[in-house]
Amino acid sequence: MRVRVAIAGKGGVGKTTLAAALSHSLTKVGERVVAVDADPNNCLGRALGLPERVLQEMRPLSEMTDLLAERAGKAEGGGFFALDPPVADLLERFGVESQGIELLVMGTVDEPGAGCVCPESAVLKALVRHLVGLDISLVMDMEAGLEHLGRGTAAHIGALLIVVEPAPASARTAVRIARLAKGLGLKVVGAVMNKVRSADSVEAIRPLLGGLDVVAELPMDRAVAESEAVPDTGPYVDAVETLRGRLQT
Repeated sequence: MRVRVAIAGKGGVGKTTLAAALSHSLTKVGERVVAVDADPNNCLGRALGLPERVLQEMRPLSEMTDLLAERAGKAEGGGFFALDPPVADLLERFGVESQGIELLVMGTVDEPGAGCVCPESAVLKALVRHLVGLDISLVMDMEAGLEHLGRGTAAHIGALLIVVEPAPASARTAVRIARLAKGLGLKVVGAVMNKVRSADSVEAIRPLLGGLDVVAELPMDRAVAESEAVPDTGPYVDAVETLRGRLQT
């Protein structure tokens, strides 16, 4: 069963690590996986274990302003552009395959004002719409704002996971993300509690989650904490395997 999931959360909670681990888990059961790095920090490639030489050559699509303006059909100095630009070739041209996972570094675009749509953002949103229509499993590492997910796109993503660490600030951010996602029509699966040291730490945060279900508890794992790339085995990886199985049912 295909999985199309966006992963969000407060900075530093471990959403990129989860995106990488979930991508690897899906390949183990034979899925074709496209991992999209839509976080401005662009760390997903390292978490997936890509070689440094490949990482150095990769450039976020959001920084290719000439390409994006061309695809949007925006003439220099003009105020009009296409809201449904051609994007079908972008994964093949700019994606990088490693360990059975196709990584596309999309980056993020700061739009000029609230409610505005710039040509660069129009292209990236069209790209997301295209990807969710493919016969693939899609894992998107988002920033908290979910700016790539318009109403028409969100309905196809399938699910949102919000990563939370056992801290009040992280829980408050999760509640705000859930509210925004539901406004877009995106199904919020629930919170993934990360860096769990004890059952008590989970129970202390649960009342602050605004009714969000805790759908997985990922343990504090020294091997994960000490490496940029997700390890092949360990208690964290086992917990992600269980989460993957839940998403596929």
